[in-house]
Amino acid sequence: MKPKAKNLILDLLLARDGEALSAKECIAACALFGIRDNNVRVALVRLSAEGLIEASERGSYVLSAAAHELADEVATWRRAEQRVRDWQGGYLVVHCGALGRSNRAALRQRERALKMLGFRELEWGLFLRPDNLGDGVAGVRERLRKLGLQGEASVFAAADFDAERSARIRKLWDGKALNASYRKLTAQLESWMARAGTLDAEVAARESFLLGGKAIREIVYDPLLPAPFVDIEARRAFVETVHRFDACGKAIWRASHGIAFKSETAAQSARAH
Repeated sequence: MKPKAKNLILDLLLARDGEALSAKECIAACALFGIRDNNVRVALVRLSAEGLIEASERGSYVLSAAAHELADEVATWRRAEQRVRDWQGGYLVVHCGALGRSNRAALRQRERALKMLGFRELEWGLFLRPDNLGDGVAGVRERLRKLGLQGEASVFAAADFDAERSARIRKLWDGKALNASYRKLTAQLESWMARAGTLDAEVAARESFLLGGKAIREIVYDPLLPAPFVDIEARRAFVETVHRFDACGKAIWRASHGIAFKSETAAQSARAH
């Protein structure tokens, strides 16, 4: 599957951790995926018009301040397991019932914010997740606001749901599917790294981008549930494997295209934009 030029450029800029990326580097990277020069230039113009990138000097670009809000949240994938704590049985709740739905852009931002932090809708306008995030209510509220949740939404902790609602809450997440995904992707990443040295440089760069992007997307949107919702050891093993894959991917891109990444892989935005 060929990535879109806009997504690929944003991924590369995220990977630079604040350093500029030249149009020439963008074109060279996109060429790996069969994206034409003109399409890259059009994507750069559109990203600039959307306020996601800005020129740092002639022919070079950096992420805009607006794009950094989302980029900062995406970058937390590396600390995913450090951002959870033991679950005491309570929940974090967001009430959006009074918010409008006519503004499509605001609605998309709200839905993305809630999804990225693992919230699911229990009843109309009432979203919740287990209260096992180390940020606590105040920290989660701030993260949601930065990701686009309107200030009018209520964010609070709750417990002692009745038996009927407690049963429905447990069905909001498919723990079996999450566990299967952890194990499947861990195996795919391990298998790829074992044969990476036998691949052509351009094939390795292209495949590491696509597979790395898929893996990091899974972490970015993982609800980080506690036991007994999921097998937390399987998740930890998966995250650790993605860390090693990330280092492998960075080395491949640096060796094959001379694009140095300071802290993240070229796939780290995980299509979250």
